[in-house]
Amino acid sequence: MENTNTNTNEAKGTFDPKTIAIIAYLTIIGLVVAFVLNNDKKDKFATFHIKQSLGLVIISLGLFIIGMIPILGWILSFLGSIFLLYLWIMGLINAINNKTKPVPFLGDHFEKWFATI
Repeated sequence: MENTNTNTNEAKGTFDPKTIAIIAYLTIIGLVVAFVLNNDKKDKFATFHIKQSLGLVIISLGLFIIGMIPILGWILSFLGSIFLLYLWIMGLINAINNKTKPVPFLGDHFEKWFATI
């Protein structure tokens, strides 16, 4: 049976930058997959969102460690997780809407910290 797919990107086995950017926000595995998919062509839009997602993952790991501290750590981890969820949603919405807008408060720092990616 002949392939009738007209999308040339999928036929070649590559993904468009918007798809890579969205994948970057879908779990840590999605971040790794997005990094690998973007490694060949180094698209600026996809790279921007990979940096934003990487920053959010690192912050979440820090919150996990803080959450190991009884009482105060639990409270800080809970509040930080709610804030992190807000940042994640904003980043995902920006990727879906083809915007290179950094996540609030921390996005500019992520760009500086991961400038070599």
